[in-house]
Amino acid sequence: MNLRFVETFLWIVRLGSFSAAAEKLNTTQASISNRIATLERELGVQLFDRDTRTVKLTPVGQQAVAKAEDIVKAVSEFREAIADPTSLKGSVSIGTIDSIVHSFLPRLVERVQERYPGIAIDLNVDTSLNVAREIIERKIDLALIMGPALDHGLVNIDLGTYRCVWVASPKYGLAGKPLTLADIASYPLLAFSKGSVPHHGLLQQFREAGLEAPTISNSNSLATIMRLAKDGLGIAPLPRVILGDYVDTGALEILDVTPVFHPLTFHAVYADHPDSLLPSIIAQMAAEVSLCMADA
Repeated sequence: MNLRFVETFLWIVRLGSFSAAAEKLNTTQASISNRIATLERELGVQLFDRDTRTVKLTPVGQQAVAKAEDIVKAVSEFREAIADPTSLKGSVSIGTIDSIVHSFLPRLVERVQERYPGIAIDLNVDTSLNVAREIIERKIDLALIMGPALDHGLVNIDLGTYRCVWVASPKYGLAGKPLTLADIASYPLLAFSKGSVPHHGLLQQFREAGLEAPTISNSNSLATIMRLAKDGLGIAPLPRVILGDYVDTGALEILDVTPVFHPLTFHAVYADHPDSLLPSIIAQMAAEVSLCMADA
């Protein structure tokens, strides 16, 4: 029995269609259909009901799911336990966000490359909302986001909490002064993209202080926000861990604002697939790296 055909069977079940499985496995729908037809001939049973427009498992197909998962998981565990990590080939798709790119992602990639030099990383940087959608739809293998992402079959691993501070260019002359939200509301504000957790958190703080929401310029790029703040074009709340050189060289100054900006909590999210343990291993690596940098 071809293990690849068993894996194909499971992907159809997870994604709900032959076409979605074909896209995930980088092949054609005809190839997927041929794999399932061959598997059914070998087993002498029909796994899917083809009389409906949607994919529906037959009673025998439903029974086969758990057994197929056991087979694929056993092979994956055997491979991970016995094989030389340097001999493994393939790729893992990771979706992440700018905050992580500018904090612990370089260290994580370095660790993965050291342990699995034959594994390529397909990296996509987007907002947490979009990356969460991709992991829920199983379009990527691992998400590193402001989470968690809640869906059946997803595993969330805590990556720690990162303290945020308000920063501004020295040109404003605000460092060393006790400030309130009312004080900084009169200045241009720079913040995370609309709809994001920190953006909602910022608006909530102003509401709780009884203040009208100020004018906020938004970006999903922390590099852009830091550059604009450095050039004196606004005040911004940012994770302290990413500000290193900006603060050390005096390009940005940390402000004493009350209340403090909400800390950011990150999660690694992956689907609990029996056929690939690599996303879970990299998620654990991410936890080890990020927790070393996160606030206690």
